[in-house]
Amino acid sequence: MPSYSMMNWTPCFLNGANWLTFFCQPVKSWNGLILRKPIDMEKRELIQRQEATLLDLRSYLFSRQCTLLLFLQRPWEVAQRALELLHGCVQELKLLEVSVPPGALDCWVFLSCLEVLQRIEGCCDRAQIDSNIAHTVGLWSYATEKLKSLGYLCGLVSEKGPNSEDLNRIVDLLAGLGAERPETANTAQSPYKKLKEALSSVEAFEKHYLDLSHAAIEMHTSIGRLRSAKFVGKDLAEFYMRKKSPQKAEVYLQGALKNYLAEGWALPITHTRKQLAECQKHLGQTENYLQTSSLLASDHHLTEDERKHFCREILSFASRQTDSPGQKIVLPLHCFAQLRDLHFTPSNAVVHVGGVLSVEITLCSQMPMPVHVEQVAINVHFSIEKNNYRKTAEWLTKHKTSNGTINFPTETSPLPVPQNNLPALELYEMFERSPSDNSLNTTGIICKNVHMLLRRQESSTSLETSSGVALEDGAHVLKCSGVTLEPGANRITFRTQAREPGTYTLRQLCASVGPVRFVLPHLYPPVQYDVYSQEPQLRVEPLADSLLAGIPQKVKFTVTTGHYTVKNGDSLQLSNAEAMLILCHAENRAVIYSNTREKASDALLRVQSSDKVTSISLPAAPAYHVIEFELEVLSLPSAPVTGGESSVLGMTESHGKHKDTQKAGQCMATTDHKVSIDCPWSIYSSVIALTFSVPFRTTHSLLSAGTRKYIQVCVQNLSELDFELSDGHLVDPDSNADLRLVPLNAKSPQHIHSKQSVFFVWELKWTREPPPSLRCRFSVGSSPASGGRLSIPLKPYTYEFQVENFFTLYNVRAEILPPSGTEHCRTGSLCSLEVSITRLSDLLEVDKDEALTESDEYFSTKLMYEVVDNSSNWAVCGKSSGVISMPVAARATHRVHMEVMPLFAGYLPLPDVRLFKYLPHHSAHSSQLDADSWIESDGLSVDKHVDEQPDGGGGGRCRGSAHLASGGEHRGLPMPRLQALPPGQVFNASVGTQVLVIPSKDDHVLEVSVT
Repeated sequence: MPSYSMMNWTPCFLNGANWLTFFCQPVKSWNGLILRKPIDMEKRELIQRQEATLLDLRSYLFSRQCTLLLFLQRPWEVAQRALELLHGCVQELKLLEVSVPPGALDCWVFLSCLEVLQRIEGCCDRAQIDSNIAHTVGLWSYATEKLKSLGYLCGLVSEKGPNSEDLNRIVDLLAGLGAERPETANTAQSPYKKLKEALSSVEAFEKHYLDLSHAAIEMHTSIGRLRSAKFVGKDLAEFYMRKKSPQKAEVYLQGALKNYLAEGWALPITHTRKQLAECQKHLGQTENYLQTSSLLASDHHLTEDERKHFCREILSFASRQTDSPGQKIVLPLHCFAQLRDLHFTPSNAVVHVGGVLSVEITLCSQMPMPVHVEQVAINVHFSIEKNNYRKTAEWLTKHKTSNGTINFPTETSPLPVPQNNLPALELYEMFERSPSDNSLNTTGIICKNVHMLLRRQESSTSLETSSGVALEDGAHVLKCSGVTLEPGANRITFRTQAREPGTYTLRQLCASVGPVRFVLPHLYPPVQYDVYSQEPQLRVEPLADSLLAGIPQKVKFTVTTGHYTVKNGDSLQLSNAEAMLILCHAENRAVIYSNTREKASDALLRVQSSDKVTSISLPAAPAYHVIEFELEVLSLPSAPVTGGESSVLGMTESHGKHKDTQKAGQCMATTDHKVSIDCPWSIYSSVIALTFSVPFRTTHSLLSAGTRKYIQVCVQNLSELDFELSDGHLVDPDSNADLRLVPLNAKSPQHIHSKQSVFFVWELKWTREPPPSLRCRFSVGSSPASGGRLSIPLKPYTYEFQVENFFTLYNVRAEILPPSGTEHCRTGSLCSLEVSITRLSDLLEVDKDEALTESDEYFSTKLMYEVVDNSSNWAVCGKSSGVISMPVAARATHRVHMEVMPLFAGYLPLPDVRLFKYLPHHSAHSSQLDADSWIESDGLSVDKHVDEQPDGGGGGRCRGSAHLASGGEHRGLPMPRLQALPPGQVFNASVGTQVLVIPSKDDHVLEVSVT
């Protein structure tokens, strides 16, 4: 708040004026403000004679100002300006070093405050005064403060009353008041009479001081200024302590302390606690006094000696009560020490029945000197969960912290500082300048968010009330006796032997100093350790992510002994699987670990194998230990048997189906081997399943070159390892003497990398009519490329499959001729497509089906051809499909002529020509046309029947290729069925042939197809 005097005198100081020295005379009169008459003629004459002091000048000027404000009906502004005047005058007298007798200023302020208040009450009614208490309460508080100062100065608050020196001071102060003014002589409660009466005796002072204090507290409370009310109450508590009435002082001290704690004022908290401790000591409140003493002993705002004094108070009480045991006193731990962290050994806080668990805590003592603690105890709550059978060592280890250390947050501080949660101060500079010459009158700092910083906090609670901490008493307690806590961090270790399985929760920490118990009621975060009783277990798991068939793989055996003690002679009995071998090595060793994964010992592992059983002798091991050893197993390699051709060159497959097949081919095939194991601790057998992945994916293809046939086998390595393949063989298990498989492969071993493939090819030759199907068995030796020499020979990898309908029946050849008179085909011009279909053999067993018809001279079968161009390079004009009657005789040929139009320039591949068997429709309820009516009119070498083709594709219009439907109705007639010929029976001699197409001469935009 800017000083009232500085706003007026600063220009004078700046200009170097010396007239102010006339007002620096010693103050000899302090009779207060005179506001009951318009003009104070007495002070006016003093000013004219230059005999007035600074107080006389100020009083006169304010009295004139007050008269004008009251005339303008602004009484509340009088109260505001009066408070500024009083504070300003006190500061000006100190600044100017004016000689003022002790207590004179207090008398002048007290009289002036009451004079202003009575003057306002004289011109306002009670309702106005009650509704404007906020303007006058400052004067009430200032008057109370100055009366208190006079009481302390004049010995009216001391226990023995005022002495002779105090009485002389009282007489001097009353003399400086002078005689009472005539205008207040008849007023019973004039400021002059109140002050004179208050200084007359101890009882009168107490009466007036209490009246003013209670009035100020009531006013502050009524307008919501609880903070100010608590401050007045704090002064009142000090008065009661001086008067030896601690029971009355305690209430006000608790209220003031509550306010300081809510706002985080460190030094006022410390000072108030010292007063409260003295009050509680006088009242005999032992528990509260010890709690306050512990808070003060840990308060770093006190000196070291003061902290030690309060610490000795606690120790003195504890030693006295030890001689005469009485009631236990429970206090919160945070004022004595703080729990920083806790560490378990073993670190996962899991121990078996009979095992030893160590708990180490770090306790930071807040005391300024070493304190001997008889016992530090941790109360433990024991519980057995319903699903405790699941809590094996493995399960508990996976669900526990690994480092074993739990850090605790800082305990409730004796000094909460809620300012951390408040917004930052928004401070701004303030300048006030003279309106006449723009000179600087005053400067200051304004806080613009004071309403956010000084809000009420009624929810805060005092820490000085009774602790209310309940001391638990349970059957499970961890104890450590005879501990001396040094100032700072102290490590305390508890040890316990687990006796009963279950979950143990650390609930409460208690430090005992005689009958005083410093208790931490709840440990947060929650701290638990588990005790388990485990059955013996056997676990078998591969060391790699997956086991590969065909090569030795390591498998890890883990025996958890649990409560069982493994003796010499105990062994595991494994039943041998047919397709899996257990390999025995002389250097196999078993390692024994303790329950905390510390290596205890190792021993040689003896493995004996027979045709049906493999016996593994276990080394002796105590209970709750782990035995680990590794063995090699070998799964015999094989591939699943396939019935038909998995992949044949030239077979058409939809995109979606190909994608699914490719996706499925990325995963290795698996096979499971189940092994039965008899353990010495159980009468029942355990069955385990080991899953092996076949590292290879094998496919086969039938390749054709006219009538010559080749079988190709593709071996794809799906694993992450590299292999060497050798001795690839393909044999016929039926040993057909008329068939021969001639290998076309390299003799040397072939290296196959991860995710790559190797191909093997054989030519198929026969001397007489081949059978409809051929069974094949492929075998190849495999071994890891990077591995050393294996101890046993590996069996070859085998793959069986079957090839059907592999003999070539038809040869299809297509040719495109340019228009007559031109050398090359041109875009947009019609060209001639000639398709020749030739039968290569006489009647075979595969021809005997529904499509075969017999005449007097020969057998014939109905075929449907279709010309399609999926690449959209050609437009087929006219018919693109038709049905022919093909004689079943060698060298029988059928030719088809049609027109096509090239759509692009460049080397274009020929359209595809597909053949289907044309099977009759079997329907008793549908009328059938004569079969010859469906035969297309085209040139035949033998058959001369001519007819229209079924799709009615006649006409001269050009269109793209279309696939003829294989079912449904057409023009009300039932449609025959179509059956695709196996690719091995049809050889397309024009595959890969391209035709040069040149662009037309009148094309402005040239499109070239490049294939």
